Amino acid sequence: MPPASTAGTTVTAAERVYRHVKQAVLDRRYEGGVLLTEGELAVAVGVSRTPVREALLRLETEGLLKLYPKKGALVLAVSAQEIADVIETRLLVEEFTVRRAVPAPAGLLERLAELVEEQRRLGDAGELAAMMAADRAFHAEIVRSAGNQILCRLYDQLRDRQLRMGVALLHAHPERVERTLAEHREILAALRAGDADTAAAAVRAHVSRVGELVRGSAR
Repeated sequence: MPPASTAGTTVTAAERVYRHVKQAVLDRRYEGGVLLTEGELAVAVGVSRTPVREALLRLETEGLLKLYPKKGALVLAVSAQEIADVIETRLLVEEFTVRRAVPAPAGLLERLAELVEEQRRLGDAGELAAMMAADRAFHAEIVRSAGNQILCRLYDQLRDRQLRMGVALLHAHPERVERTLAEHREILAALRAGDADTAAAAVRAHVSRVGELVRGSAR
């Protein structure tokens, strides 16, 4: 099968396998504890085993899989330590950057409002993985608004872990769809009002509550 091409850019077979497996892990089609084999993945994506090995090695370096020679690749479950580390880092980065976002420019407020509406639409449609991607984008917009490129890169490194945890949370707690929207609206309202203290408090409450629920879901 020839390599796929998107917008004039050739996508290698290894890249196709990498995207397929990574997305399936992030949206929980491949859950923690599942053993993936090279043969199964080669058939699923329509490639030979060589690019499958290359993709699995890449995913192992990202901490999503553990390779076992002659057996396959084990999808790693989210650990309690990983959850704690992600939540702690989010609190440090997001409280700081939401304060720096005040006074918020009109463009940022408009973009955040669009993302809240997108989350509502996706939540209503039951598209939880897509809703979490919009959720991550909401928070990332605030982080980027601070203008600190080092913090932006650090926060981007958390994206995949946040998506995986977030999708698991929404599956375990469907009521979080509406609550997440309400909490995001609270953050947006504080930014609109130019109230840095209230915005930081809203972010802390939101991220802390997510951490509590994710820890519960991971037990």
